[in-house]
Amino acid sequence: GVENLPGWMTTILARICLDMLRARKTRREEPTPPEEVLTAIQNDPLRERELADSVGVALLVVLEALEPAERIVFVLRDMFDLPFEQIAPIVGRSNDATRQLASRARKRVRGVPRDRTASAARTAVEAFLAASREGDFEGLLAVLDPQVVARCDAAAARLGPAMVSGAPEVAKFFMGRAQTARAVLVDGRVGVAVAPMGRLFLVFDVTIRDGRIAALDIIADPARLSGFNLALLPEPRL
Repeated sequence: GVENLPGWMTTILARICLDMLRARKTRREEPTPPEEVLTAIQNDPLRERELADSVGVALLVVLEALEPAERIVFVLRDMFDLPFEQIAPIVGRSNDATRQLASRARKRVRGVPRDRTASAARTAVEAFLAASREGDFEGLLAVLDPQVVARCDAAAARLGPAMVSGAPEVAKFFMGRAQTARAVLVDGRVGVAVAPMGRLFLVFDVTIRDGRIAALDIIADPARLSGFNLALLPEPRL
């Protein structure tokens, strides 16, 4: 069932459901059983890439943190504007319960930062990620506190040293990395999620001091990852 699918796959399920509903309107067909929809996903990997390209990696990261039914309702309602009356049978809920799922998912996806310094933190984190992807050593130094410390938990330590300190060493460590990392809200604060194809792999808990990154706690422990509340960063104000 959908409860056992990863976030990226349930998002694709929502897209296929929408396609099938549109086709049913045109051809007056009988509803397609959910089992056939799941089979369509599992046998059509091209749909995975289509969806990743269309919704963006950051959204896939956040959707991974939702419950399966929440993901489907959010995608069909907020992204494709499908009526609740058509969504409810797909997730096997009443119309009212489906509305509640949509509201809960919307609040989680569009989380509001609690940190008053969120704007400065976002600027620093996004500059750090851009410099890391581009291999820009000077750019990394500019956004790192001179005494910055990067720490890995036991699960993440297999990727490199358990701790790196000092701006030059941290900059060297992150040179050319962060290709799949995205700035997101982590428990209401600006942080980083690494999630290839929407599968959460790492979370960076970021500490900002005077507009620069002072600490990066890199977390890969699955138990801890599952406990994070991830949300999209709000749109910048014009």
